[in-house]
Amino acid sequence: MNANEAIEYIHSVCWKGSVPGLERTRELLARMGNPEKQLKFVHIAGTNGKGSTAAMTASILQKAGYRTGLYTSPYIYRFHERMQIDGAEISDEDLAEITEYVRPFADAMAESPTEFELVCCVAFEYFKRRQCDIVVLEVGMGGAMDATNVIDTPEVAVITNIGLDHTEYLGDTVEKIAETKAGIFKENGHAVIYRGAPSVEAVFERVCAEKNVCLKKADFDGLVLQRHSLEGQVFDCGARKDLALPLLGDHQLHNAAVVLAIADTLIGEGWRITEQNIRDGLRDVRWPGRFDVVCRRPLFIIDGGHNPQCIEALVKNIEDYLRDRRVIALTGVLADKDYADMYKPVMPLVDRFVCITPPNPRRLPAAQLAEYLRRVGAEAVSCETVPDGVRTALELAGDDGAVLCFGSLYTIGAIRDALTGMVPASSDAL
Repeated sequence: MNANEAIEYIHSVCWKGSVPGLERTRELLARMGNPEKQLKFVHIAGTNGKGSTAAMTASILQKAGYRTGLYTSPYIYRFHERMQIDGAEISDEDLAEITEYVRPFADAMAESPTEFELVCCVAFEYFKRRQCDIVVLEVGMGGAMDATNVIDTPEVAVITNIGLDHTEYLGDTVEKIAETKAGIFKENGHAVIYRGAPSVEAVFERVCAEKNVCLKKADFDGLVLQRHSLEGQVFDCGARKDLALPLLGDHQLHNAAVVLAIADTLIGEGWRITEQNIRDGLRDVRWPGRFDVVCRRPLFIIDGGHNPQCIEALVKNIEDYLRDRRVIALTGVLADKDYADMYKPVMPLVDRFVCITPPNPRRLPAAQLAEYLRRVGAEAVSCETVPDGVRTALELAGDDGAVLCFGSLYTIGAIRDALTGMVPASSDAL
């Protein structure tokens, strides 16, 4: 089996979609010898900000000298991104070898695991074989019944910003969703939470009390933005002053406050993390696809925002960073998303929409999206292909405008590939 065959097997049609429950994952891991029991974890759930929080946490642990695994989903450009050690993606050879090792165990099960469950088990085996000191583990969806929740009590369980998403699985109120996500809290453990509505925090407080979990809340009151630009942000958080962060947006400062609470919790548990490790980890973190400046001349920004909270953050970022520029939105969306709520907040800030069709079976055709946008008062054009869309957006933006891509994570890889072929090497591409 080579890497392409491994990925084809993982994506194969015999695997079901999202099916809550831990029994299949536990069975597969047991057949494999329970590699997860030889690892330590920071376990991160939430609606938004999980990936950024995980990346910052992993960066700090890596600076502290720990062999650090990072498991995230979905990937942006390539499948291998989902499993990293010390910032390096899993190799083709390791992915192929470990998938081939796991395959007979999975095939022997009476009830096949889902794709996500299979990938989790491959990741656990990979991190075990490479003797990671600690793994930053991002929940796929929810918490209690997510495949990652087969682990024992983690070093710290983390819940980031909570919002209404995947309500058919997780509940139709933020309190119900919080209850589901609090399922990652385990007896006698430690927890860190993003500050939210009192009713949401009350759920976390109750669950922590029931399970004797020590709860720490991120210090949002101590956050002070000193300055920001397209190069990054400098901020204070409580006693920590002049922290540099390349991730853009006010919401990333709040995610960073969560990360600082994680670091303090780990320090309290005996992990050797210095203040310089924290500063260096935040300064050097990389997390693509989140208001990500991929090219400066012309200014080209990619953002994976696709739910109401993400769009709220995107609107603020446009106001904070692009106020003096003409903004051309390059966008595509999945048909099952509530795209009316997605686009209305952004419309007053965008000069023109260039619509493309995401490379996904659930896609909304570009012409249909453009027709909707024109119907609600926006200027919009549709393009047959992603490269056509990139080319059109660049032409409309000109030298002094900005191209802002958002709407679906599934378009990001194709957009960046197309951009790479069009922008000259002297364009300050990042």
